[in-house]
Amino acid sequence: MPSTPSSNIPGASSPLTPLTPLTQRFISHFGEMGSRWGINRTVGQIYALLYVLGQPLNADQIADYLTFSRSNVSMGLKELQSWRLVKLLHQPGDRREYFEPPKDIWDIFKTLLEERRRREIEPTLSMLRDALLENPANDTDKQAQQRMREMYNLIELSSSWFDDVQRLSPETLASLMKMGSKVKKLLDVRDKFRGVSSSSSKTRHDHPDLQLTTHPKD
Repeated sequence: MPSTPSSNIPGASSPLTPLTPLTQRFISHFGEMGSRWGINRTVGQIYALLYVLGQPLNADQIADYLTFSRSNVSMGLKELQSWRLVKLLHQPGDRREYFEPPKDIWDIFKTLLEERRRREIEPTLSMLRDALLENPANDTDKQAQQRMREMYNLIELSSSWFDDVQRLSPETLASLMKMGSKVKKLLDVRDKFRGVSSSSSKTRHDHPDLQLTTHPKD
């Protein structure tokens, strides 16, 4: 459970803000949720602390806040750096390293998505590419490759969509997400329109006598 540190830590650049019960609850919740997101409890709490306080902290300050060992904090910070969820800073006149998360919540969101794709999706795509390049030895392998191809195409499509999303500005991305079900309604209207157009085209093709003809003016 996160603790409330003393008002000053020896060598700290400024007094630490005591953690309120609300802040402590937020940090504890992130620790519990960490394992579900592929990170351990310690890493989840370190990130939650840095995020909710909104100020750079060094490893000693983090250890004091969370009552973690210095070695656990160091390992947790390395893990967060590998996820690109914290960045390293230096304070004037202070040789210690300080850490803070990206300030923009949309940058955090996109970084999480990108890292999850790099760690989980790209290895799957690589495996599928290799499998699809093999010559099937029998009908069973042919069927298996067909199923793999369907999976590969779907993942590739979603990856292309993700790349497009990554290029959007935070304002545009927020507007797109707020549209919600409106996007589906627009797609439904488009599909209905395409269906009508396709049906009309098929009717003219099957019944040439129903096609419009133009007559020269007298």
